[in-house]
Amino acid sequence: MNYEEAIKAFEKYLNNYDKTNGSINLKIIHTFEVVRNSEFLAKKLKLDEKDITLSKIIALLHDIGRFEQIKAFGCFNEKKLDHAEFGVKILFGNKLIRNFVKTDKYDEIIYKAIANHNKLKIEDNLTEKELLHSKIIRDADKLDIFRVLLNEKLENIYPKIYDEQTINYESISPKIYKDFLNHKSINIKNRKRVLDYWLCSIAFIYDLNYNESLIYIKEKDYINKMSNKIEYKNKITKKQMETLRLTAIKYIDDKINLNEKGQK
Repeated sequence: MNYEEAIKAFEKYLNNYDKTNGSINLKIIHTFEVVRNSEFLAKKLKLDEKDITLSKIIALLHDIGRFEQIKAFGCFNEKKLDHAEFGVKILFGNKLIRNFVKTDKYDEIIYKAIANHNKLKIEDNLTEKELLHSKIIRDADKLDIFRVLLNEKLENIYPKIYDEQTINYESISPKIYKDFLNHKSINIKNRKRVLDYWLCSIAFIYDLNYNESLIYIKEKDYINKMSNKIEYKNKITKKQMETLRLTAIKYIDDKINLNEKGQK
């Protein structure tokens, strides 16, 4: 495996898309940030160089289905196209993967990690390596989604469904609110409003696999910053969001403390 060669192939692949499109550019930046996060986690886990390189290549390719999704539909709509399933179809359906990784030795690990990176939970019966790299890419992806949500324009994150006035006055769907309070990852099928999409991403904290990931979220102060990004003009929503903010912060603190006690 050669990560530098994989980058060259990836950049060549991107020539098929309009890099001036805000959503396309967002995903290009996201991809390389996820690479950075994957390398960070792999090193924290004290993996060998082969697994570190593999984690970076998986990160480089994890959202390859997103670019065609934007080109075809103009938005990140999973109801129209599951980008992870489409991504592995692109890579393995016509052997495009060989442009990025010359050997087929790691194909099953790459396939499973990418296919599982956006699912509500990781599928059962994976091998030890498949599970390891599925966990790494899921955490690395989620960590950067927090950055994206905080720093990017919402119209690029939610093209076609974002409306500044609407989101400020929206209420939270009851199912979304209940699941968040109960420390549950939110099923994308239950999202009805833009604010539901927003909370779905914040609820990623309930599906992080590594203590380092939770510490990262805490040190970046993402929960407070994201909670304050939207102006909640609906009084009930504003009160609910404050409850969810405190719930999230307590969960992270409790989980970190529990994990650290377990390591002693």
